Amino acid sequence: MKKYIYLAALLLVVGMCAIPSWAQQLEGTVRGTVKGPDGKPIAGATIQFYDPSTGRKGSAKTNNKGEYNCALYFGTYKATLIVDGKPVDEKSSVGIAAGQEQPVDWNEGGGNTLTEEQKQKIAASQKEAAKIKGLNASLTQAKDLEGAGNYDQAITLLQQATQVDPNQDLVWGYLGDAQRGAAAHSSDAQAKTKLYQDAIASYDKAIAIKPAAPYHAGLADAYARTGQTDKAVEEYNAAVQADPPNAGAYYYNEGVVFTNTGKTDEAVAAFDKAIQADPNRAEAYYLKGQALIAKSTTKGDKMVAPEGTAEAFQKYLELQPNGKYADVAKQMLAMIGASVETSYGKSKSKKGQ
Repeated sequence: MKKYIYLAALLLVVGMCAIPSWAQQLEGTVRGTVKGPDGKPIAGATIQFYDPSTGRKGSAKTNNKGEYNCALYFGTYKATLIVDGKPVDEKSSVGIAAGQEQPVDWNEGGGNTLTEEQKQKIAASQKEAAKIKGLNASLTQAKDLEGAGNYDQAITLLQQATQVDPNQDLVWGYLGDAQRGAAAHSSDAQAKTKLYQDAIASYDKAIAIKPAAPYHAGLADAYARTGQTDKAVEEYNAAVQADPPNAGAYYYNEGVVFTNTGKTDEAVAAFDKAIQADPNRAEAYYLKGQALIAKSTTKGDKMVAPEGTAEAFQKYLELQPNGKYADVAKQMLAMIGASVETSYGKSKSKKGQ
């Protein structure tokens, strides 16, 4: 029996990481108790916080025990106590240090003075904030450079950022993205391979610091493009575990890897997983159909496709009747003697006849 193979050109689709938000690393907590002149706790009082240097604000209310707590971005705040809608007391220089808890109690004659240790913690937080601000600026600039096609400049900028702070996973992840992008646009085979290898090393460092789906997916793509299929599949599966809501995309790319390496059965299984995770992913049905039709045989002068081939192309056409693969899908259906259906497994009608 003769087998027919009809495969379209395939592209791997892997999303880039988003611009980071590291505010959670810079928050501290202020907590305390509010008591009246009689020493009894005041319930329902409001404490408002305002940092005049940044404009940041925060507020908290006391419970029945007069207790409150409030998470605030690091800085030095003015605190105002409000009881029954009226400001009754005020404290200046309430220092909030990143990752630290600052006690601020309100009572008759109470006050709040920063200790030397607290001042040092605030200074350290401010230094860290300045560093992170610079790193965020570098990441944004790098993405702009990549968008303009200046991959070499983006890579240089991000390599410098890794020297500023080698413990930030996002910096390594962005560097991997830039190296992978440069490889995809390189016409030099040797340089392309080297850039993908560099990207693999960068993603490995990002994952060692903090495993995340975008890093696993980027690493999988780099492995796939350097012919390391097993490692690519392993990383796509890791991405699924890290980010189940987007499992359809990762299984789809896994199916593409198998298709590009001629592993038809594995490709069909991966596309089935992609479809199960995301039933509306039209391309998964189309590529499943292509993988199945590659297993077709002949019986006399008739082409015999495996079970499920027609249904896969029909579902693609239902979801994308005018999609970029629509004409090819119709041709495949005609080759195996199947009709074009407007509804998958329901109402049937022929088109273009």
